[in-house]
Amino acid sequence: MVGRKITRRDFIKTVGFFISSAIIASGCRRIPVQKIVPYVEKPKEITPGVPLWYASTFFDGLEYCSITVKTIEGRPIKIEGNELSTVTFGGTSPRVQASILGLYDSDRAKEPMISRKRVEWKEIDAEIIEELKKIKENRGKIRILSQTIISPSTKKILSDFADYYPNTELIIYDTCSASAVLEANKKCFGIQAIPDYMFDKANIVVSFGADFLGTWISPVEYAYKYSLARKPEENLARNKILKHIQFESRLSLTGSNADIRVPVKPSDEVKIILGLLNNLLKISSNNGKLGDIIGDKMSSEHNEVLSKIALELWANRSKSIVISDSNDINVQILINAINLILNNYGNTIDLNNPCYLRQGIDSGVYRLIEEMENGEVSALILYHVNPVYSFPEPERFVNALRKVPLTISISNYFDETAEHVKYFCPDHHYLESWNDAEPKKGHYSFSQPVIGNLFNTRQGQESFLLWMNRSADYLTYMQEHWREDILKVKNEEDFKRIWIECLEKGVYEVKTSNKSVRKYRPTYEIIADAVNSLKPKLKSLDGKIELILYQDISVSDGRYANNPWLQELPDPITKVCWDNYVSVSPEFALENNLKQGDVVKLSYGRYAVDLPIFIQPGQAYGTFAVALGYGRWRAGKIGNGVGANAFPFIIYEDGTFRYSATVGRDFADGVRFEKTVKSYKLAQTQLHSELEGRPIIKEMTLEDLKNGKLARDHTGEGLSFYPEHKYPIHHWGMVIDLNACIGCGACVIACQVENNIPVVGREEVLNAREMHWIRIDRYYLGDPKNPKVVFQPMMCQHCDNAPCEAVCPVSATMHSSEGISQQIYNRCIGVRFCLNNCPYKVRRFNWYDYTGADSFSGNEHIIAIMDDEIERMVLNPDVTVRSRGVTEKCTFCIQRIQAGKLKAKMENRKLKDGEIKTACQQACPTKAIVFGDLNDPESEVSKKI
Repeated sequence: MVGRKITRRDFIKTVGFFISSAIIASGCRRIPVQKIVPYVEKPKEITPGVPLWYASTFFDGLEYCSITVKTIEGRPIKIEGNELSTVTFGGTSPRVQASILGLYDSDRAKEPMISRKRVEWKEIDAEIIEELKKIKENRGKIRILSQTIISPSTKKILSDFADYYPNTELIIYDTCSASAVLEANKKCFGIQAIPDYMFDKANIVVSFGADFLGTWISPVEYAYKYSLARKPEENLARNKILKHIQFESRLSLTGSNADIRVPVKPSDEVKIILGLLNNLLKISSNNGKLGDIIGDKMSSEHNEVLSKIALELWANRSKSIVISDSNDINVQILINAINLILNNYGNTIDLNNPCYLRQGIDSGVYRLIEEMENGEVSALILYHVNPVYSFPEPERFVNALRKVPLTISISNYFDETAEHVKYFCPDHHYLESWNDAEPKKGHYSFSQPVIGNLFNTRQGQESFLLWMNRSADYLTYMQEHWREDILKVKNEEDFKRIWIECLEKGVYEVKTSNKSVRKYRPTYEIIADAVNSLKPKLKSLDGKIELILYQDISVSDGRYANNPWLQELPDPITKVCWDNYVSVSPEFALENNLKQGDVVKLSYGRYAVDLPIFIQPGQAYGTFAVALGYGRWRAGKIGNGVGANAFPFIIYEDGTFRYSATVGRDFADGVRFEKTVKSYKLAQTQLHSELEGRPIIKEMTLEDLKNGKLARDHTGEGLSFYPEHKYPIHHWGMVIDLNACIGCGACVIACQVENNIPVVGREEVLNAREMHWIRIDRYYLGDPKNPKVVFQPMMCQHCDNAPCEAVCPVSATMHSSEGISQQIYNRCIGVRFCLNNCPYKVRRFNWYDYTGADSFSGNEHIIAIMDDEIERMVLNPDVTVRSRGVTEKCTFCIQRIQAGKLKAKMENRKLKDGEIKTACQQACPTKAIVFGDLNDPESEVSKKI
């Protein structure tokens, strides 16, 4: 009260009240008490606290992975790779790991809509069936525009749909297309397919821009096979360690792992391919007229390098692979010619058992648009595609869509395209669905629902069945298709036995043909036409700046824009998150007075975007690079407005999408470039990229290894005043093979999912407050024009005499009897002495309450997830959800250690080596991480030390 004198008694009463309130509020419970309802009758298969695992399949239209799903009392919380798969071999990628968050995304479509108004399924089905019936009677055209479909049962449904509604055609649209590979193989071999690239059987790989360890075709599969061929201990005796040569414009994840990397512009890649083909023709004494057409001047700048590479390839005939990510059919024809000369088909490249990913033919999409513009299409069903966002000419697509009487979108989100259709039919998440998949000929896998559908959605296949007036029972349909068409089993009991076994394992394989691919005919005419088509274009590109558009390793083509785990995952090379940017070489930036963060305007026609500059060592001089997948406006609360959309810069030329274009300061040069006065600070998780001569990472050459030299310090044990620790039962340890680690970041996301690690958002990353328990440090060595790149995964080292433990005033961090540096969260008072004393900088401080764990109002800082009950379902109940103001770090997934020990105890046996796997170890596609008991001399981790 104003003017009133506060007495000693009043002061004590007030302080006492606040102290009592604090004690009550921070007592036994940090959240309000909520009553729960127990089972009336507990299901037999569920034991509270004991997880169940189900085999399933991840396929998002671009990437495939066979997986297993961990569920706790009917709630999926973690994805792991299926080790029984001979396609992905138990590995995963960041996108696979993070896909579980999409299940609990509150921005996911929840109900069917007609003209953007929510309706019941009966109403929308009645109207669609009536419309389709009229179209059938009038013999109108029905078109289904879909992402790649690898499900044989789904293909069968769409085939039945086309039989029921004549004039129906399926058109496949891939946003990140491999159309040129498909069409080149059809032209050369009569097989419209992507080959199976067997990197584990190759001695040398030459890649032209193909980021096969990051995003190209089947990265999880390729990473595993690539690492197998690169492991010295397994290949040194046979003298067949894989050598990798990469020609590329931007510094990609794959290029950063190459033995030899040559930064070149996209047009120069084509010249080098021509030069390599010419060199091989000379070596094989088969030059003739073709050599005269190619000419020696096409790659004069790289002639010396090319002659050496050609000799190495020739010495490894039938044991090499040459690939390119170019979406130019003529370039892919030249790649085919090179692999044929090297006798790679039937040895390291298999076209008889092809890969079924990326089935889209780009010309089909443009043919569809022309039909729509001419008013020839009566119905368009958009099946998990979003062309209003991802098509290079969105306005043209929207205008054509208005001329189609019946428009239907089947998708997980009410996205940019769904806004423009009449009927919206939300699909289940893949973890709510039954399905099958054939990613590679003869290799099948299965999906099964691990949870009931959370929203009022319906599986897309059931919608097609209903619209054919058939029973909407996709599981029964799938079983019948398998029994009659794939397994061809007549006996019902035999089929049930095989079916259950397939679902348990998650995979099924059939024997396939190993016959050699048909002859390449006619050799001369096809290659000569390709060369003659390419040469005039290459001359017109001399001296021009070129723009490269690439698939982002985290948000992909934009389908994961609303996934905060992936938005906050640092790019493996740039270490930038929450944005895309224009990367340029240091030399180009210096010449054009460009600094990091300077905003430039890129425009093409009427479309223009502002993007910040990122100066990237290793970028080819005279090139810009921009990631696709950003700039969404109907992604959800996380993805809306993040970055800028680069899809309109894609050019359609000679029947395919081109992911490179010329750039200049005039509209006549293609994409126009101009510097603005604005600046923008990019959020990076690593700002220092040099080793500065410090022995942080030790390296050796292959010759050193052959001669028995090891990159270790032999300085002996240092003196310490700390007593030596004794570990009488277990001593847990981890070894990471830096030669096998490719820096993909799968371990980072796996750790985040397993340990309830919060997302902090762009602003907090700018404040250096990211929370990842494991990071992948990236260091450059050598010339900034083309540096060597090394990766170093870094997490808590669980030091025997940990410096963090000695300085904690409340003993919140302490050493266990099994060698683990433990963090006692409810003892931590947040003084952060441990952070300052940690030489590895791997401890994290929770500046805010990111997960709603703390009950005090005003204490929350929820920027991304955990702001409603559905999204909190992803949290792992075995791991504490930390409140504000505590230090947290890697625990070697101690919950998994305890679970493994308990299982062994219940079964009255000793722990087996490899029985306990940390989340990072299990996610790694290259098996670079080994964890185990150092007290066991026979354990794999002991043998690795």
